[in-house]
Amino acid sequence: MSLTLRTDNGFTEAIIDEDCGLKRFYEVANILLDELKIRFTNKQDDFDTLTWNFTYNKHLLTLYYNIYTGISIYPYKFKEAARKDNDAVIEVAKFLETKLLINKARKFINAE
Repeated sequence: MSLTLRTDNGFTEAIIDEDCGLKRFYEVANILLDELKIRFTNKQDDFDTLTWNFTYNKHLLTLYYNIYTGISIYPYKFKEAARKDNDAVIEVAKFLETKLLINKARKFINAE
């Protein structure tokens, strides 16, 4: 996993995993719940897309999954988001990157 940040839409979008399944989305959601102690405030589940909102340090963010584009996090307010909301996206994404790499290393070590 390598973190990708996009800003070409006028807000920061952190691409967590571009090529993954629903299982990976739930892994990310559980890390947010367990490690960052967030609470999802609104969950919209469609056929091929999940959009779950949460608050991190008073910043409203969205955890997004689509079967074609993968998992990402972005500010709930998109282009109207404050700079601090965009900074919060980067902070959460970097935390997740570290956590997911540690989990991957543990699985590799345990498999041997």
